[in-house]
Amino acid sequence: MLSIGIIGTGNISRAHLHAYLQFPEEVQVVALADIEPGKAETARAEFALDGARVYEDATTMLASENLDLVSIATPPGTHCELSVQALEAGVHVIVEKPMAPSLEECDRMLEAQRRSGKLLSVIAQNRFRDDMAQLKAVLDSGRIGRIAHARIASAWWRGRAYYDLWWRGTWASEGGGPTLNHAIHHIDLALWLLGRPQAVAAMMTNAGHDNAEVEDLSVALLQYERGLAELTSSVVHHGEQQEIIVQGEHARIGQPWSVAAETARPNGFPETGGDAELVAELEALAAGHAPLEHTGHTGQLGDVIAAIREGRAPLVDGEAGKRAIELVTAIYAAAIERRTIDLPITAENPWYRSETLLERAPRFYEKTASVRSQEGEAIIGPTH
Repeated sequence: MLSIGIIGTGNISRAHLHAYLQFPEEVQVVALADIEPGKAETARAEFALDGARVYEDATTMLASENLDLVSIATPPGTHCELSVQALEAGVHVIVEKPMAPSLEECDRMLEAQRRSGKLLSVIAQNRFRDDMAQLKAVLDSGRIGRIAHARIASAWWRGRAYYDLWWRGTWASEGGGPTLNHAIHHIDLALWLLGRPQAVAAMMTNAGHDNAEVEDLSVALLQYERGLAELTSSVVHHGEQQEIIVQGEHARIGQPWSVAAETARPNGFPETGGDAELVAELEALAAGHAPLEHTGHTGQLGDVIAAIREGRAPLVDGEAGKRAIELVTAIYAAAIERRTIDLPITAENPWYRSETLLERAPRFYEKTASVRSQEGEAIIGPTH
């Protein structure tokens, strides 16, 4: 039985707690910590964790408990210090996205993980969705051929009050806008599906939130060896229509699931009806995907639990978390400097450090409110 601690008991911690409760024979949540007085106690009561102890800081919890694994569900700027502290205490760590605001901090976390010999995983729960697993399986079959183009839309909508929460809306406390904190999911998926691009160009703006320093919209162009990908990161899109469309040499596939395959007439124009045989084959590949036993946070935390039990690496490790931050960093650097950024970003590059973003990032607007907490549920996926 693994002893679990939760660091940060805000809205996103509910996804972790719900997930752990699905594995009652393998884990037990024994401790919760939050710097806001009473917040950890509220979570303890909500989930009927009668035997769990509550703390007002992570340091005391780590020193007082014999923990096997902690979930870190705090604001992004705290992820590095808390992860390093837990790893150095000999505790496995799963940390919420984004891994950290800078590559330098990601490497500090990875170094602590290597020194400790413990497991480090970064939340990327969209890999543990049936529709994404289906898309990945069909793409990995190679049947659509060489990738020519992908369109990735991380389209969300948030009202003005969203940025009133104390840690949101500044480069120093949040690390960025939706490019870092919303599109990180689709950025991880882009890397998982397509691999690391060679170069990045981008633009960003604040189109609808005059109470935040950070961007609320960015559009990036990713260059691969022979293909291109477009990535939109937004909290200004009504309807939150998210999609991934991959155009291959022989066919197009997409999420939500769709498939098309053109064939050419002698003059190069598309033949009516296209390649029906290939479409049927791709439909059969998609239909043959076996549903995942657990999805979302439950799927990923279940994999982490199994990885600890089996002594293996998790499916999403710290290196995967770092690669997502590298791409975010490249998008910000390209948008701010108005030039193409080549990958990888090494330690010698000034954008490796968080100070560069803080020094050079535009302040679109002044943050005009700072509330300690907000009422209501945090919705972590589309509502329709």
